[in-house]
Amino acid sequence: MLVYVLLLGRIGLAAPRQHVVALGKWTTVKLMLGEDERTALDLKVRALLVDGQNKEFITGPPHDVTNRTFVVQRVFRLNDSLPQETVPARWRWERGGWLLVNRVSGKMQLVPPPEFDPYNSEAVWFRDYAAYCGVSDDGKKVSAILVQLGRRKPLLKKALSGAGADMQEAKCGAPIWQRAPSRVTFEPKGSKGLLSRCQTGRWSWLQKKKTREKSKKNHGPSEPRAACKTARRTK
Repeated sequence: MLVYVLLLGRIGLAAPRQHVVALGKWTTVKLMLGEDERTALDLKVRALLVDGQNKEFITGPPHDVTNRTFVVQRVFRLNDSLPQETVPARWRWERGGWLLVNRVSGKMQLVPPPEFDPYNSEAVWFRDYAAYCGVSDDGKKVSAILVQLGRRKPLLKKALSGAGADMQEAKCGAPIWQRAPSRVTFEPKGSKGLLSRCQTGRWSWLQKKKTREKSKKNHGPSEPRAACKTARRTK
């Protein structure tokens, strides 16, 4: 009886099982776009596997946040069948949000960046930050947005002047990251370039033209403060 109890104790203290997370082979699918949903666009997708089982479909390159976790954009198949149709189910591919995946535990969770548009926003990651141009819920405003994993609200958000309801009008390209000090630059067409910098543990916006003018007068840029704290590492 004592031996049996000791064996159970050892089993209970055994290390948790480490799962195997892998990415499948690329395959090309069709996205149906346009107002009439008849314009086909090729999209490369692949399976996200945990212990050999397909858990999700993803697109684009993953970004390593830590040595244990990474983020990647999700894609999924949506039931496109009408209620009155009796033929076999019809499915269509859709872009989705982002997944945070733990390589050790195999756990994955949805990461919902505020105002992120899966079809128009291009998120560029650095450390545990993401920078992108977001679209408001009513589709009338385009904003430069900086978010951090683990936070629900953006660290910084600024509406882009001259951007209408169509994201194409904003011509918002991919943000550019730099380090030492950490900073990200947005270069939307029709708007002044926006530079966001993290210094002494706080993020702030810097408008390029104003920064150069103030640098000449004051021998250093004057920055408006914005709510931001030092990065919190994602485990």
